[in-house]
Amino acid sequence: MSASSAPQQVSAGSPRWLVGLVIGLAGLFYAYAVWNAVAHLITMAQTGLTGGGWATLLFGVAFPAIVFAFAFVIGRRRNVGELSLVFLAGLGIVAVFWMSLIALSLTMPSA
Repeated sequence: MSASSAPQQVSAGSPRWLVGLVIGLAGLFYAYAVWNAVAHLITMAQTGLTGGGWATLLFGVAFPAIVFAFAFVIGRRRNVGELSLVFLAGLGIVAVFWMSLIALSLTMPSA
């Protein structure tokens, strides 16, 4: 087995409990973003939505989970500080997307 095909381990300087804590806390923030997106979808659905509105708002529900998965894949082999920064950058992306989605939904014509 060559050195390049050996499985990589978590950095020796990062305790597993600390990595788990960072992932858990980040997961709570991303779950809050999903929760807000679901609440917004329900509110907008009561006023009436077009097909494009449904697709846009449903993607808004799925987007934080997608970003969390990408952030986890990118940061899982890094130390805990870098992992935290990757999750924080992902939350920034989710926040920018969320603000754009709110602006779009406030200017969308009702059905």
